[in-house]
Amino acid sequence: MVEALKSFDESLFLFLNSHHNSFFDQMMWLFSDRFFWIPLYAWLLWILYRQFPKRYWTVLVAITLLIIASDQLCNLAKVNVMRLRPSQEPHLQAMVHFVKGYTGGMYGFYSAHSSNAFAVALFIIKSAARKRWYIILVPLLYAFLTAYSRIYLGVHYPGDVMTGMITGAILGTVFALIHKKIRARYSLPKN
Repeated sequence: MVEALKSFDESLFLFLNSHHNSFFDQMMWLFSDRFFWIPLYAWLLWILYRQFPKRYWTVLVAITLLIIASDQLCNLAKVNVMRLRPSQEPHLQAMVHFVKGYTGGMYGFYSAHSSNAFAVALFIIKSAARKRWYIILVPLLYAFLTAYSRIYLGVHYPGDVMTGMITGAILGTVFALIHKKIRARYSLPKN
């Protein structure tokens, strides 16, 4: 069963990674770069500030702890599972499309980019959406583009990305609920 899943993951990876062109090479490179998203982060932080103006620091602390938790959980998985990235797998290297020679580190299970992106997206959605469709759509679009870029760039299997997406979504939701409960318990004003 495990070998069948691994084989399917490799086949799906090769299929998705093989569809590329120079325009998308540049776009996916940008989508995978955390600095590219700074304007989006600034906009989302502004939205959170408007949602929680008097206790904004609690949001910043929650997001900081969320990203640390997401990133460290991923690092823990990588050093314990030790699954080679497709870019490091000897029998796949000749078939993988790389952008700018980037191959990532040795191990890739699971994707920290995907986990962090979905953690932040779900935290924002759960904390600030309130019937504003764009506060749901924009963070999810950001998270999906970031996640897919990891496959496109040849550094993660779809299974690595899906695991990161699910883990990040769970963490983001849990942190949003904890943040809400702490605010309610200690009667921290919403605004």
